[in-house]
Amino acid sequence: MQHETIRTLGQLRASGYTPRTVKAELRENLIRKLKNKEEVFPGIFGYDETVIPELQRAILAGHHINLLGLRGQAKTRIARLLVNLLDEYMPVVAGSELNDDPLQPLSVFAKNLIAEKGDETPVAWMHRNDRYTEKLATPDVSVADLIGDADPIKAATLKLPYSDERVIHFGLIPRAHRGIFVINELPDLQARIQVSLFNILQEGDIQIRGFKVRLPLDIQFIFTANPEDYTNRGSIVTPLKDRIDAQIITHYPKSTEIGKRITKQEARIKDEQKGMVTSNEVIHDLVEQVAVEARGSEFVDAKSGVSARLTISAYEQVIAGAERRALVNGEANTYVRVGDFISAVPAITGKVELVYEGEQEGAGIVAEKLMGKAIRTLFLNFFPDPDKSKKLKNRVSPYKATQEWFGNGNTLDLLHDASTEDYKKALDQVPGLRDIVTELHPKETPEHTYFLMEFLLHGLSEHSLISRNRLTAGAQFKDLLSSMFTMPTFGEDEDDEDEEEKPRRRR
Repeated sequence: MQHETIRTLGQLRASGYTPRTVKAELRENLIRKLKNKEEVFPGIFGYDETVIPELQRAILAGHHINLLGLRGQAKTRIARLLVNLLDEYMPVVAGSELNDDPLQPLSVFAKNLIAEKGDETPVAWMHRNDRYTEKLATPDVSVADLIGDADPIKAATLKLPYSDERVIHFGLIPRAHRGIFVINELPDLQARIQVSLFNILQEGDIQIRGFKVRLPLDIQFIFTANPEDYTNRGSIVTPLKDRIDAQIITHYPKSTEIGKRITKQEARIKDEQKGMVTSNEVIHDLVEQVAVEARGSEFVDAKSGVSARLTISAYEQVIAGAERRALVNGEANTYVRVGDFISAVPAITGKVELVYEGEQEGAGIVAEKLMGKAIRTLFLNFFPDPDKSKKLKNRVSPYKATQEWFGNGNTLDLLHDASTEDYKKALDQVPGLRDIVTELHPKETPEHTYFLMEFLLHGLSEHSLISRNRLTAGAQFKDLLSSMFTMPTFGEDEDDEDEEEKPRRRR
């Protein structure tokens, strides 16, 4: 291993080391991985035919890159994975601020040290993880933060005039020399700060106040931006956009299967939760379908997007809800329920930007409507279409027994914290539920059968065959017509007010 044996400049020269630019390094390592059929961006799903090929072409071309897309589209994740295309270790002049290449020193410190010690100049090795620098663009970021400024304390300590280059305190970008520098949310950077990047991107050098300093920096720039930011909070100034060689547009998963893979990978489910809670694919489908419904909802701002973090947070809350129920009831394990999905509203309300109509409805109501639409959509994957069964003349609807039971005045309360025994007992009292599930899904486990029985109830309510009322601690199912008749009537209240007003008018 070179980094373990080479400790001086003379040893480095003798090893045959030749300097490479960071872009050449990324390019050559990408070529090697592609030839060896290695995975270049592990853990990134849904971009195999779109974003990843474009990204690889940009790297092969040696371009600075802007990843443009709505929130939660793995832009930062992709930027961080580029580190894997760097060499594992890189030689630097020991003690240099700017990661100087021993054969191509950049800073005054490195040049002076090499002039003094020659082949005995100490060489250190930098790991690729230390060659990645990331900065979130905020309105308070200054040129001094990114580029650098004169340091009066350093000038006083070293007894140097301000005209000496050694009094400069370098910013983040010069310190990222020979590495990858990422600016997240570029449009949030003030225009005058964006201007300071012109020279770095085009000529590769920096300018600090009145200093006659030219540092030919070697940096791979990656920017991320949200299209919404172009108009809302700021924009990328035109000359800077012109200097960014490749703009790659990201997107949301194009199928629920890809979305499920992302959620399963990213959801932080603890080992004790995995041991206590048994999940299923239907819950995963429901969680992903909520995001699909939200992205097409009239209540949600499509320009803002619906992040993949929504599904990740929602699934984490589903599992946490089931875990809490098991803990409350003193049960060693439990099976997920549709009620756990319904109770994950808090994971959705903060993840969607509402338009005016959505604000009028309220975030909680919108979240429940999105969940209801998800249930309605997926219901048809497991059970016959209730809307078609209403129109059947010669055949009895498969849901007739269940509907009639509710039509006879019966109600069913399914509480989120109900024990497994109470939950099963409640579902077993509704005629027809088990018959439909076992007929259509005969090979399911007993636990999953009860899950589908509950799912059937929620689906029937979404198709308006029965009614579902939200309780503080769960849901109540009853006959649709009776729920209409028991709704509060406001006419009586108005009459009462009129009776009170009449004596006053007589007075």
